[in-house]
Amino acid sequence: MRWLVGWSSIAASFGTVGAVGHRGEGRTVHPVGSQLLWGDPDPLWAVGDWRPDEIRIITAATPEGAPVTRLAVLGCCGATDEQLRVGLLAARGGALRHLTAWSGSYTAVVQIGRRITVAGDLAGARPVFHTPWANGTAYATAALPLADLIEAQLDIGHLAALLACPETPEALGDGTPYAGVKRIPPGHALILREGSREITGYEAVASLAVAAAQTDPVSAVEGVRDALVEAVRARLTAPRHAPGTLPPDPGPVPGMGPAERRAARGAPVPGIGSDLSGGSASATLALLASGLPGLPGTVLGHGTGAGERLLAVTFNDLSAQGLSAQGREDELERARVIAANPRLHHVVVAAGEEALPYASLDSGPLTDEPAPSLVVAERHRRRLAAGSADHFVGHGARQVLDAHPARLADLLLDRRRRHLLRPVAALARAEGPATHSLFVPLAVYRAARKLARTSYRTGLETAASLLPDANRDAPGLDTPADASLASLAWSRPGPAARWLTGEALAEVSVRLQEAAIRPASVQRPGEARARAALARHAADQRILEQAAEIRSQRLHAPYLDNQVVRAARALPESLRVQPGARAAILRRVLAGAGIHDLPPGWGTPSQATSTAAGRIGLRTALPDLMALFDAPLLADAGLIEARVVRKALRAASEGEPLPLDGLAELASTELWLRRLVTRRGTCWTGTAAPRQRAVAGGVVPARRTLQA
Repeated sequence: MRWLVGWSSIAASFGTVGAVGHRGEGRTVHPVGSQLLWGDPDPLWAVGDWRPDEIRIITAATPEGAPVTRLAVLGCCGATDEQLRVGLLAARGGALRHLTAWSGSYTAVVQIGRRITVAGDLAGARPVFHTPWANGTAYATAALPLADLIEAQLDIGHLAALLACPETPEALGDGTPYAGVKRIPPGHALILREGSREITGYEAVASLAVAAAQTDPVSAVEGVRDALVEAVRARLTAPRHAPGTLPPDPGPVPGMGPAERRAARGAPVPGIGSDLSGGSASATLALLASGLPGLPGTVLGHGTGAGERLLAVTFNDLSAQGLSAQGREDELERARVIAANPRLHHVVVAAGEEALPYASLDSGPLTDEPAPSLVVAERHRRRLAAGSADHFVGHGARQVLDAHPARLADLLLDRRRRHLLRPVAALARAEGPATHSLFVPLAVYRAARKLARTSYRTGLETAASLLPDANRDAPGLDTPADASLASLAWSRPGPAARWLTGEALAEVSVRLQEAAIRPASVQRPGEARARAALARHAADQRILEQAAEIRSQRLHAPYLDNQVVRAARALPESLRVQPGARAAILRRVLAGAGIHDLPPGWGTPSQATSTAAGRIGLRTALPDLMALFDAPLLADAGLIEARVVRKALRAASEGEPLPLDGLAELASTELWLRRLVTRRGTCWTGTAAPRQRAVAGGVVPARRTLQA
């Protein structure tokens, strides 16, 4: 795991070498496995296996005696040094948006005298956390080190909200699973002035919907094309490690045992790689990368030949019996046609039961937070192990480019009823020849009109009143129409809510009621729901990178980059809601880059494979899952009843149509809790280091009594 961590003290007397110390007593504290980027009185560290080219520091020339002015950019950033200097000068004048406008995925930290600014991203894949500490404020790009710093306990209420309403920011608030550690929202920056905190947004949210409605569809798609090309180019032209070399070992990482560290010493193939399996999003990145100029992807002697530009990986799931052999062969054939490009080298990774979801639950590193991706980490790790040191993935394309069903209400607000015809007709066709499918268009239209006429406050209050019954009256989501109808609301319970206790659901309901009466910026329901879904997916992607991490490998998800998210937000909603919009947009992106010949069936959704693999994996790992929930920590915290969850696991393994993603969330959270309370060591060392790690003692704290 890699992160940034720093400190802003309230006075210069706090701070020696490390985050904080008392100069007279000679006490210091600093993170384990770190390198100091700049020192007192407000130091900043990079922790983990950062590459030298991923850390750039620009210092502005200032008169003698003037406050220091410098910028640290960590990650993959396509800006030149001169552009970084211009951005630093703009930030000195208060223009924070300049720090977020460069291509790539990175975290920017600006220090101007005693003022420190840390900018988060728009999607939420690079979050920023903060906590009060020692009369000042500590901040980091991971929550766990801050939790260790203040010896935090678990916030059980946040875990309940994460399971009950994962896509409702109002329920989650700015909290984390650690009490006292806060997260800044996507699209915001943290500003520290000698210990005081300010969180400010740098994106003009209110005008985006109006601008998107007035944008020409052709120019909007061209903007997405340019943003994606620049995002890919930033990864191709950035300097990388020489083949066969590794960055210095950062030392022991909390949560990673000796076995994991031994397994992490292997280095991936140097160069650039990309997924071909997974749909049109990753294939688009592979084709763009193969056609852009840049450094050679591979070198002689590394198994893929000399001078080949890109290593293309296809994952062939041999265990997904729910998907016909013909369907798997069609997907492989499409990948072979694309990989016939002489600038690509195609590798097929065949995997059986060892790569099913829920495999190897007893191994794996401790991640920063719980996320559903923990149960599929081994599956992804096997695929990524065949990739290159810099590997493109198409994660986030669905959330960035597709239209959330709630955007139908936004179209009604704009009086664009005719644009609803094609999407509701597509839902009716997806229902099949059943009699009730004839009523789907009317039902969807009524639900969209109701949402368009429901205010933000009323919507949250309604959701809060219905949430306590979510474990008794769970809606069926068996068909696309059912899922779309359930999404046409300001807030809806998550798939795991049906297995939570009434007490846990009641507490989350109180959170929603409190959020409803707080002042909030007026947002359209579709836009708000789409942003929340993107933030949820970006958080899961971040945890997946930690859980499936291979040493010296970097996963690149360009669809989550700021510039790509901004370009996608300019797409008109009337274009987004059309059936097959994402594949059509990506076709235009490739056509604009000069790529026209695509195989038949390109852009076909590939969800069937993952759904079938999830059910087979649950059936195969049922004994391990039953043991996991024999005496679960979630039950000790009052969030679930173990008997109820074990019954659901057994029923799902026998084919009962239960939401598998909800069971995955419960299993991931229980797995994360067990790894957290049994971990060894903390993230800090030094004479003033905290005496115990976060959640010390190996016991989840007793659940507090709900207040009426």
